Amino acid sequence: MFDRRINIFTGHFGSGKTEVAVNFAIKLSELSREKSDNSTGINEKVAIVDMDIINPFFRTVDAKSELEKHDIWVISSVYANTNVDIPALPPEIYALFEKKEYRVVFDVGGDDLGAKAVSRYRQEILNDDYELFLVVNVRRPMTDTPEKIKEMVFSIEESSRIKITKLVNNTNYLFDTTAEDIIEGQKMLEEVSKEIGVPIAFASGLKEPLEEAGRIINVPLLPIGKLIRLPWEEGSDEG
Repeated sequence: MFDRRINIFTGHFGSGKTEVAVNFAIKLSELSREKSDNSTGINEKVAIVDMDIINPFFRTVDAKSELEKHDIWVISSVYANTNVDIPALPPEIYALFEKKEYRVVFDVGGDDLGAKAVSRYRQEILNDDYELFLVVNVRRPMTDTPEKIKEMVFSIEESSRIKITKLVNNTNYLFDTTAEDIIEGQKMLEEVSKEIGVPIAFASGLKEPLEEAGRIINVPLLPIGKLIRLPWEEGSDEG
């Protein structure tokens, strides 16, 4: 679950991929500190890259303050959290493929158009130690059937020119999520996983329903906190 250097998260709008990516990065940072504290000689750093050039809301930079509290390097376009809509990607991305001391999380645009941004770095990614996650919320209309999920997989793979290596069950109704929602999402993803040969990496969600579902589903769990706020919400980061 946390053993790759490059961790790329994609998924349709509403899947919660940015929330998952941000919480995944924080967990990576915590694990890196534990390694350092245990005198292993490992001093890994963590960076997160906002590559979502499609969606102006639910951006990684909305959680920038919280991420930086965990010593995570936040890299985003200079146009993040503005009303300027041009597909500009930060130049620091190339440096991350050279800085092997960093574990990197990429938050990629939420559909096949967003995934095209990944194709720009295809060779660097393929030459590195990577995982390409597809975050799925089966309660969203674009991914509420196995057929639609498979269509999403193939569409993202075609645009990014990289195979999805792992699925993530992030089935939720936000704060109304129940354990049953997560379990039903797991069943659907297991069907998709079997058909396309892509394993499920983990299930994510709010701690209480996720832990309850964890008594039934047999995958690693990533409890997440709601860290992403819309720009007009009180307490949101200003970037």
